[in-house]
Amino acid sequence: MKLPNFQDLILFEDEDYVVINKPPFLATLDERFGGAPNILRLAREQYDDVQACHRLDKETSGSLALAKNPAAYRHLAMQFEDRKVKKVYHAAAWGVHDYEGLRVERSIETTTKGKARLAFKGKPAVTLVRTLEAYAKHTLLECQPITGRMHQIRLHLAYLQAPIIGDNMYGGEDFYLSSLKRKFNMKEGEEEQPFIKRFALHAASLTFAKLNGESVTVEAPYPKDFRVLVETLRQYQ
Repeated sequence: MKLPNFQDLILFEDEDYVVINKPPFLATLDERFGGAPNILRLAREQYDDVQACHRLDKETSGSLALAKNPAAYRHLAMQFEDRKVKKVYHAAAWGVHDYEGLRVERSIETTTKGKARLAFKGKPAVTLVRTLEAYAKHTLLECQPITGRMHQIRLHLAYLQAPIIGDNMYGGEDFYLSSLKRKFNMKEGEEEQPFIKRFALHAASLTFAKLNGESVTVEAPYPKDFRVLVETLRQYQ
């Protein structure tokens, strides 16, 4: 993939923090097999002491906060630990669902292979879920994780039988336009590709307190693949 210009990703910046709109398919930090480009490496080309205050899954797009100095990092890390940061995600899910302020409380434990699962003896996990828009066979959901467990939103939506489009790991099948479009014709010899080549999850906004106590909310516009998916689903309401 072509690496983005870090400056083009910036949504908010002051002397302590920089919040970016993370593109999909780019990891936040070094992965187990290091060497691949990631957000932190790109950021360190611009700022010496920058640290990621949290992380988004590689396929997840959206608002990601980085701290420019150790004091700012500690300040925001404590807010995450104390669950004072408001994180809002949008997910395009399978099925038609009508949720209004639904609270999902299901404990989660991580397994050895980079996966997680719902488990009675896992760590407590809470997600608030509400419907934003319902379509013919899918729903755009707003998810607010109160805790920050691995793959929490993906697991909780799978539990609700509303798995995320493209989330093959947790029961969300790929979405093909032919499933909605009656007169969908492929060229001979071509195979239809999934409409979106990742799971459809986007970190839409982030609210936290700066060092002076002032609250800031940063909203991240949809990247092209997520935006076109939602626009397409809207045509089949």
